[in-house]
Amino acid sequence: MIDLYYWTTPNGHKITLYLEEAKLPYRLHGINISKGEQFAPDFLKISPNNKIPAIVDHAPADGGKPLSVFESGAILLYLAGKTGQFIPKDLRGQVEALEWLMWQMGGLGPMLGQNHHFQHYAPEKIPYAIDRYVKETNRLYGVLDKRLAGRAFILGKQYSIADMAAYPWIIPERQGQDLADFPNLARWHAAIKARPATVRAYARAKDINPGPRPPVTDAERKILFGQDRSVLK
Repeated sequence: MIDLYYWTTPNGHKITLYLEEAKLPYRLHGINISKGEQFAPDFLKISPNNKIPAIVDHAPADGGKPLSVFESGAILLYLAGKTGQFIPKDLRGQVEALEWLMWQMGGLGPMLGQNHHFQHYAPEKIPYAIDRYVKETNRLYGVLDKRLAGRAFILGKQYSIADMAAYPWIIPERQGQDLADFPNLARWHAAIKARPATVRAYARAKDINPGPRPPVTDAERKILFGQDRSVLK
């Protein structure tokens, strides 16, 4: 059994996508980041960066005590290693999987996250920041669109952790983008959205955080974006 500590963000969705695809049994624990639950001492023990997601695997492959893993990319790699699923078996395929996973972790996620912040959460609209991150989102969409030309998925025919990492971040309506400008990306996105495991994963999200998303209050904004090291207790 795996305990998943989760909120309904792109990084959280990555892990439910994997768990549903691999049919691994798991318990879902909601960590409401707008209320500051990510700073609770018990959660910091398994996620020292006070971010979701994090997991505790109660049946690790070494047969030892429960094993905790934080950071969404590390969790995807851990689960792929545990199950042998959704990652290539050969060296070159694994390198490609790592490249695209790191591309998402180091580029797609952080840049699109800044897009979200300055468009939807910042208390004042800063045109330079919005323009900078909307354009960078457009560039990154273009990188992925080019990669998907002639490929069903990022690694080719095989659906993998690279796809699971990138898919939840493609939210064109929140990012100032039009998927019609990216036909390969649009095709890929529609195919993943239709997968039964994707449908199940996003249905679980509604169990934890039923929509629609209300506006962020000043108190929530301070919790989400105004913390310093004093929270790391």
